[in-house]
Amino acid sequence: MTDEVQDRIQGLVDANPVLLFMKGSPLFPQCGFSSRAVAILSHLGVDFESVDVLQDQGVRQGIKAFSDWPTIPQLYVKGEFVGGSDIMMEMYESGELAQLLADKGVAAQA
Repeated sequence: MTDEVQDRIQGLVDANPVLLFMKGSPLFPQCGFSSRAVAILSHLGVDFESVDVLQDQGVRQGIKAFSDWPTIPQLYVKGEFVGGSDIMMEMYESGELAQLLADKGVAAQA
């Protein structure tokens, strides 16, 4: 991963309280895992930004090195890597994800 790509990813992570690197967009996910991640965040009522990794091959490969996680989607909350779709689902079902968002000061939208 180039320094430019790493700096771009770090800037995105730093600038967005809740950020999902995904395939496609929240309105048109391009894979089932990304769709599930969007559904979880939407159900929790949290505002989030997304990055479509299909639009930038550097980010698509770079995010995997950045997080040391091999798959997409990837969720970041307040700069902290949370995990991918399966981890999000486990945390959502146990209530851990809602608690993490609350602990980080990311409120659900009314």
